[in-house]
Amino acid sequence: MFEVHAYDSWLGGAARQSRVLKWSQLSGTIPAPLFLFLAGVSIALVSGKMRKKGVTPNQIARTTIVRGAEILGLGLLFRLQEYLLGIPWAPWTDLLRVDILNTIGISIILLGIVGRLTQSRLANAAVALLTATAIALATPFLYTTWRPRWLPWYLESYIDGVHTFKTPQPWLFPIFPWAGFAFAGLTLGYLLFSDWGKNNLQKITFACGIAGVALFYLSKWLDTRTSQIYPDYDYWHTSPNFFLARVAIMLMIVFASYAWCRWGLGQVGFSPLIQMGQTSLLVYWVHIEFVYGRFSIMKKEGESIPRATLGFLIITAAMVLLSLARTSWKDHRPEIIARLKRIPVHQPLR
Repeated sequence: MFEVHAYDSWLGGAARQSRVLKWSQLSGTIPAPLFLFLAGVSIALVSGKMRKKGVTPNQIARTTIVRGAEILGLGLLFRLQEYLLGIPWAPWTDLLRVDILNTIGISIILLGIVGRLTQSRLANAAVALLTATAIALATPFLYTTWRPRWLPWYLESYIDGVHTFKTPQPWLFPIFPWAGFAFAGLTLGYLLFSDWGKNNLQKITFACGIAGVALFYLSKWLDTRTSQIYPDYDYWHTSPNFFLARVAIMLMIVFASYAWCRWGLGQVGFSPLIQMGQTSLLVYWVHIEFVYGRFSIMKKEGESIPRATLGFLIITAAMVLLSLARTSWKDHRPEIIARLKRIPVHQPLR
């Protein structure tokens, strides 16, 4: 995420036509789906823990929906912050732009609603998988022949990302197809955190790796078919085949993460990724302002590849330190406050 945002914001001149930026943007097709995918996995984990404590299905759904509403509210607050910091250049319509936090919030709300429809974990997983599939298959139609033009633009944008423009925009995060990744994560989460899944964790993660490879090649094979059911086939933005390819990559990441933590360096010492994962919302919120915002640490669209890379390394290190400060404050707040109170306050000279 840092790498994609850094090069996109800071590279200028000939560097914007370089392979570095092109490969960076290609890798940028993974972080947002991964955020949503992991949101689905985490909701499955939390709901499973609540069930074991005897919490009723209605209470679990209510808690999930409220959490989604909180994230949506934070997304709207983030848009307000960006608008105020962007005055006088930012248009007021930016307040209603559908960004990633908005979609994560709405996706979690939908996860809570769909999760209440069934009782067993296996049935939950099946319904979640069907929902993810339906979202992916409906996306191309909702961007073209089924496009809800009758809605106000700020509501239609949550369906197809049209914003204030005449056509859907690929840089926004509407429910279709993005919420589908959350349901894919929910499916895997239900399987992982079921009683059967906990006893077969290694088998499931190995299966994720194999399934990921198989689904990736399946998506490429489907993309080469000459017959298409969609009026406007756009592989990189709305195609179910690209959706499937990204889900496949995330399944491979699940296997690689398990292997790394079980047998790799994940067991050794400090992990910046695990650390920042504990404060992901804070890290995302702050880094955006120092990369894209008014307080950008580098000149926007005016840097060479080496200088943009230096900025990327600086922002990464700074976010790790910020994350450490946040978790230290959270874990040791009473001790820190007590130490601050013991610091002597010198009287001003008269």
